[in-house]
Formats: sequence, structure tokens, C-alpha cells
Amino acid sequence: MDASPESDWPEAVEILNEDGRSDMVLLCEHASNHMPAGYGGLGLEARHLSRHIAWDIGAAGVTRRLSAKLDAPAFLGTYSRLLIDLNRPLDAADSIPARSESTDIPGNAGIGETERARRAAVMFTPFHDAVARHLDARQAAGRPTRIVTIHSFTPVFLGAARPWHAGVLYDRAKSLGEAILAGLRADPSLNVGANVPYDIGADSDYAVPVHGGRRGIEAVLVEIRQDLLADDAGMEEWAGRMAAALAPLREA
Repeated sequence: MDASPESDWPEAVEILNEDGRSDMVLLCEHASNHMPAGYGGLGLEARHLSRHIAWDIGAAGVTRRLSAKLDAPAFLGTYSRLLIDLNRPLDAADSIPARSESTDIPGNAGIGETERARRAAVMFTPFHDAVARHLDARQAAGRPTRIVTIHSFTPVFLGAARPWHAGVLYDRAKSLGEAILAGLRADPSLNVGANVPYDIGADSDYAVPVHGGRRGIEAVLVEIRQDLLADDAGMEEWAGRMAAALAPLREA
């Protein structure tokens, strides 16, 4: 695998606008479906690598635009979630999924500890170390900080329809979560829910409980239905919606 071109093995995190003035810090763990050629697509047909199982469609586009609109730092993952999920604890069963939704992932079946450790060292740890260093520096400087992590979700999951346009998920950051919900619900045409399409949990999520909860930083996860992010117009629209929802909260 190491014989692949260097460009096939990017740095684990893409950092945008690290010196941005906003008190919001944006994360996008599932920004990319990139998989080094040496992994052979984990034995999947190419079409599967463009599906939600490989990345959060549209999330990177929203994050990039939102970073610019808010003048906010943003941290984007650069590898497919099928290799290792940046928003799962390393001991979670789906950290490296052998099955995602209803699709078996042959290249992840029965992998050994050496390969698990390799993926963690190359893809997971450098991403979260970069986020942690940034948060350390902000705290040392006494800068106010709130974390918003951007994701997208499928309109249907295992046959069950998901009617929401977006969800705002929070654990300890109820005030931040409810403020974002209120901002998005200013448009009465939107169906936006709290803690949908799933709940935040320390055993199933990483960024909110670790970078947020453990540090005493308000942190929320925003899920946007991915069919609404299918093109540039949709990503720009939702970046605008999020910017409008977050603008009153900056340095509030």
C-alpha cells in the first residue's frame, strides 16, 4: 500500500481558515470518500464508493461555504469513513464497519489489529490531534469557542423514510442546540427536529462528547438531508441557512 503515490495518501485533515475570528469551530469528519488505490475499494463496486456509506454527501460543500461566511476555522477529514470513521470511538463496533447499512464491506471483514492500528495512526489520530491543538490554543488564549460539526443523512434508511430536512443533535449543549433549531425554524417550510435522525451518545459518537463535553465546550452535530445537498445550489442554500441561524450566536 505504501507504494501508492504520495497524493493518494493525503494528510488526514484539511484545515480551512484556522485563524478565523468566529467563536464557532466547524468539523466535517465525513467530508471525503477518498480511498487509496492499495485498498482496492475494500472489495466494493465503484458505485458504492459514491454512496452515503462512504461519505456524507454535500457536507464538505456546506462546511467550506459556512467557514467563509462565518470567518470560522474548519477541519475536514480526507479519507472515506469506510476505512475508519472519525466520528466513532476506536473501540466502537462500527469504527471500521464490516457492514454499513445493508452492504457488506469485504475489505473490512476480519481485519487484524495491525491494520486497525495503522488506519488509526494514519487517518484518525492526526485529525483529532489537529482539532485538539486548535482547541487548546483557543482555551489558552481565553477565546470563546463553540463546536458545530456538519453531517448529512439519507432520506431513507433500511426502508424507513426520514421526513426531516435537518436535525440538530446535542447532549449537554441544549441552549446552543435549541438556538440553532430556532434559527432554522424561522423558515416555516422546514421540518427540523431535535436529536434526529438519531441521538448523540459517548459510545457511538466522538466529536461532540470528546472535543465538546470533556472540555466543557458547547458542541452540536447538524444533520442535513443529503438530497437537499445534491448540487452547488443546494449546498449554498444550506450554508446560508446555517450562517443565518448561527450569526446571532457569535460571541453572544
